[in-house]
Amino acid sequence: MSVYMTPACAEAMREELRDLLYTKRPEMARTAEWAAGNGDRSENADYQYAKRALRRFDSRIRFLSKRLEGAQIIDPTAQGKIAGGKVLFGATVTVDEEGEEKVYSIVGVDETAPGRGVISWVSPLGKALLGKREGDVVTFMAPKGERELEILKVEYRPIAVGVVPAPEEDDAEENDG
Repeated sequence: MSVYMTPACAEAMREELRDLLYTKRPEMARTAEWAAGNGDRSENADYQYAKRALRRFDSRIRFLSKRLEGAQIIDPTAQGKIAGGKVLFGATVTVDEEGEEKVYSIVGVDETAPGRGVISWVSPLGKALLGKREGDVVTFMAPKGERELEILKVEYRPIAVGVVPAPEEDDAEENDG
C-alpha cells in the first residue's frame, strides 16, 4: 500500500525522528550506561527500564525512517489545482448526512483524527468519497451499517493535524516491580 501524507504530517514525523535521534535516545543511552555501572544487571531495575526504553525508541526510529523514506507527500493546496472538482487525497469535503452538515478532511493513515473529521483515504468513508464531486450521493458501509451522504462542497486547503502517536508499552508491566 502506498504511504501518502500531507506536508504537516511529514514535518511532524521528521521532528519526532530528530527528537528521538538527537535528544531522547542519547539521554536514555547515558542512563543505561550509568545504570550498568551499578552492579548486577539482572536485578537492576534502572538498567532494565533504560534498555526497554531504548528498544522502544529504536523501534519508533525504524518505523519513522521507513515511513518517511517511502512516503509520497501531497500538498492539499497543490492537489486542488489538478482535482478538477473531484475529491482526491487532501480534500476537505462538506457533506449532508440526514440533514446535518459534517466536514471531513481526507489524509494519510498516520494523521487521522476521526473525532475531528480527519479521516484516512483508506477508511470506508474516505474510499467512498474519493473520485466523487459536489452534488454526488455516496453510500458506504460503516461499522454501524449503511450510511448515505450528499457532497455539498469540495475544497483544498492546508490540513494541519499531526501524527498518530506511537502505541505506548503496557505501563502495568513496569509498575509490577
